[in-house]
Amino acid sequence: MLRRSDSHKADLVKAAKIYQSSYRGSPAEEYLCHRGLGEAAERFKIGFVSDPLPGHDAYRGRLAIPYLRPAASLDGVATIRFRCINEVCTKHPDGTWREDEHHAEHTKYLGLPGDPPMLFHTEALIEPSPYIGLAEGEFDTMASVLAGVPASGIPGVSSWRDYFAPAFAGFETVFTLGDGDEAGIKFTATMAERLTNSKPSAMPPKLDVNKFILQNGADAYRKRLGV
Repeated sequence: MLRRSDSHKADLVKAAKIYQSSYRGSPAEEYLCHRGLGEAAERFKIGFVSDPLPGHDAYRGRLAIPYLRPAASLDGVATIRFRCINEVCTKHPDGTWREDEHHAEHTKYLGLPGDPPMLFHTEALIEPSPYIGLAEGEFDTMASVLAGVPASGIPGVSSWRDYFAPAFAGFETVFTLGDGDEAGIKFTATMAERLTNSKPSAMPPKLDVNKFILQNGADAYRKRLGV
């Protein structure tokens, strides 16, 4: 298990706070609003890497997603993930948004060196609810939470670790919120093997949770899950 020194923890908190302070008016704000997640910025303490701290040059211009512990506070940051929002990757030459982003020359997401996969939004795990969503990715997690369905997430099916399972054991139902593609089908199938209380809840073809809610609304999303 990852054990950080007090100084390393302080550096993470400092980084998350500085990047959050650069969010307003940044390309990260524009991008998050485009995804229909503008309301998530404050709740999830989203940031933008305008002026990278030492050792963070590779994250310049990226959206910063802190993994908060134990709840929604920047006083406890377990790690930070950085997402590419470069206009070359997210927009067409005419300035319109791409339906499918193009990140061919680099990795869409970058994490901090040495950090293992972690659960995103662990606050949902301590909420009094008979059900919880388990999403592929941070944005789908945020979208589900904003739509009224508590959720935690992992970066992808390959990021699942068996030691995550006990965190979901107390819920009557765990909605496995896979994307509507081959990877999403694999995700729901894998979670069905790992969690006896899981309920496969993949989105329709070519949609993820975020896109489904954007197209159909929060009520339709909750109705799809039966909550």
